[in-house]
Amino acid sequence: MHDNPQASSALNFSLPDHRVIALSGRDAAAFAQAQFMNDLKVLAPGHWQWSGWLTPKGRVVALFALLKFDEETLWLLLPDADPVTFAAALQRFVFRSKLAIAVRDDLRVEGAFTAPTQARGDALSGDPASSVELDLGADGGTRTLRILPASTASHDPAWMARWAAFDLEHGVPRLPASQSDHWTPQQLSLERLNAFSVKKGCYPGQEIVARTHFLGKVKRGLALLEAASAVHAGDDLRASDAPLGHLVASANADGRHLALAVVPLEREPARLTVTGEEARELPLRTGLAR
Repeated sequence: MHDNPQASSALNFSLPDHRVIALSGRDAAAFAQAQFMNDLKVLAPGHWQWSGWLTPKGRVVALFALLKFDEETLWLLLPDADPVTFAAALQRFVFRSKLAIAVRDDLRVEGAFTAPTQARGDALSGDPASSVELDLGADGGTRTLRILPASTASHDPAWMARWAAFDLEHGVPRLPASQSDHWTPQQLSLERLNAFSVKKGCYPGQEIVARTHFLGKVKRGLALLEAASAVHAGDDLRASDAPLGHLVASANADGRHLALAVVPLEREPARLTVTGEEARELPLRTGLAR
């Protein structure tokens, strides 16, 4: 762990837990529009949005950033999930579409807690032939993510943990495999990221998502927690020793133990514990919606 994180904030560090899947071909945009939960038609070339892929029952398989270079060139920036398994699952739905799906093993992803040189908000900079820059900063500070064919960035688990903790503080659920296929977009509060659409045409799970939205049946959402000791996705959250919810993502950085939990939106104040250790709820930060 760095003694002075602020002094090294300009450091570029690798993010090997982020991988890129490329969708290319005449039907790339149409395929993405039919499969993913956000509305790609409102996204201009040179921009990106949060999106995800759902099961037919409306559970989130994975959350990712979808980069649109043009109608025939899309990238999925996929954190945590196995890109090979994900791409193979997508491939089963290609049928006769003119589309290629490829895991870009030739690309590297790196981050830095500094302002981007050109990217702003949902506008990316660069091109897929060289390097691409994204603005992933928010009210908690500046961040830059770069995707490039070669990188000399250091591999430092401490900086990776800080990156993940920043995500959690802003309501980006970093879902491990154990939490895939478990939660609806509303239970993960993904409306905070503008990550799904209830108005566009059909996509897997759309009926569940739209029904939940329009019938006002959203009863659970994300809460940010800080625990007294290390916590893990899958741990139970209790309120006054009664079951309250489950942790869906965790990050342990700089001596802080953070987690996101799915909990009832309406609940009485109570003493919170995770695996017997006290935890406290923190307000979620804003600014990562795209």
